[in-house]
Amino acid sequence: MSVKNEEELAQAIKNGDDSIEVEGDLAEKTFKIKATGKVAWAIAIGVIGVATVAILKLPAKTGGAGLLAKGFIATGAGATAVGVLGIPTVITAISIAVAAGDVGVLNKLRNYKLEKISDTHIKLLKK
Repeated sequence: MSVKNEEELAQAIKNGDDSIEVEGDLAEKTFKIKATGKVAWAIAIGVIGVATVAILKLPAKTGGAGLLAKGFIATGAGATAVGVLGIPTVITAISIAVAAGDVGVLNKLRNYKLEKISDTHIKLLKK
């Protein structure tokens, strides 16, 4: 399956697709999520999880996950995740988690094997 946005990636991971090709700007951000070390990831995922839960509890017409993620990043807790992953990647991670309805999708993503084809094209293979 080929994906180009956070919603498609979240759905492919939730479906347990064996092979997912990620294209465009999302490929670089997905690469960063996968490349983050275990200790740094443990810190970032906690903060991303809090943001995801907060966003999922808000009414649907509040501006979308990306806008809400940007607001969360402005907080002190959000700065921790930004320090680990960077702003664009944190927004992407939160958007993937919100699209899936659960932050656990990000841990499933990290369980995929990554093949980098180019800066704008990666392949995720289920282990």
